[in-house]
Amino acid sequence: FSLNLAADCNAVLKALQPIFQEQGMTETVHNWEDHGYLVTYIKKNGSFANLRIHPHGLVLVDLQSYNDHVKGREEADQLLNKVEERMKELFHGNIKRVKRLPAILRGGVIDRYWPTADGRLVEYDIDEVVYDEDSPFQNIKILHSKQFGNILILSGDVNLAESDLAYTQAIMGSGKEDYTGKEVLILGGGDGGILYEIVKLKPKMVTMVEISFDKWPSIHFNLTSNIDQMVIDGCKKYMRKTCGDVLDNLKGECYQVLIEDCIPVLKRYAKEGRMFDYVINDLTAVPISTSPEEDSTWEFLRLILDLSMKVLKQDGKYFTQGNCINLTDALTLYEEQLSRLYCPVEFSKETVCVPSYMELY
Repeated sequence: FSLNLAADCNAVLKALQPIFQEQGMTETVHNWEDHGYLVTYIKKNGSFANLRIHPHGLVLVDLQSYNDHVKGREEADQLLNKVEERMKELFHGNIKRVKRLPAILRGGVIDRYWPTADGRLVEYDIDEVVYDEDSPFQNIKILHSKQFGNILILSGDVNLAESDLAYTQAIMGSGKEDYTGKEVLILGGGDGGILYEIVKLKPKMVTMVEISFDKWPSIHFNLTSNIDQMVIDGCKKYMRKTCGDVLDNLKGECYQVLIEDCIPVLKRYAKEGRMFDYVINDLTAVPISTSPEEDSTWEFLRLILDLSMKVLKQDGKYFTQGNCINLTDALTLYEEQLSRLYCPVEFSKETVCVPSYMELY
């Protein structure tokens, strides 16, 4: 409750006490004089409520209980309804705002809460754990969402859902490119989405190269598609709306998948003079951190960029993802890296809405 006036802490406490006492809850009051009251109410079944009364006019009520049935949730709602009614009686028209948040469910079999790239917590409509395994490199989850279908989550980061064709289309050039008869190199992309869509466009050859995690600098990345063999195995079984059948075999009529560290592969291709019409980097998003002490992050990305330019034809194109549109500092710093490459480049950018990310990218 946000009030239009200062709160009489003692009056609020006395007004709400009967509601909790009716529930058979025992009361403990902490008084900090100028800083208001904290009151805890504990029930015999272990449920408890915190009532925090701030003198400047903010009153908070938090209720925690172990309820895995409808009746328990109804009882909690009834208690909160009584609190709201009593507060309105007490303050009449002097309540600026009443905000009731839905219950946060902790410790359940299904985890529904995942952060966006810019640190906002999103509750997904997850109703099933489809796949949950630990590879030598990371935790791999595939969860089912009613809206988005199966979602691939790597070490807590939402990577791609079956609903997210917009992501794949954007990183391929948004339908403006002709891949017919072209040589294409995909870095990362182990969910198979990019490979599946490009194969449909009749390229000459697509080479998809993975990356070894033990080769990475020990720094924080916002991972999006750094995939190991176990991820490929999980996706080909549970993400078939995204990858189709291209991951069933690591070699097809016009594609091959190399489970290798992409850095030595890029160096080898550059030495051999092998060139590509398109290089698509789906290894990682722009790092979130812009701290100077993490400059090795940017050195790593510049290495990938430089090596990619060395295997890209003069008239070729390089596609990569950026990051959440709200991370303006990180995105600007990435653009600065483009001026530090060994050769001059021109670039353009596009903003798209990726459904399961719940943010513009």
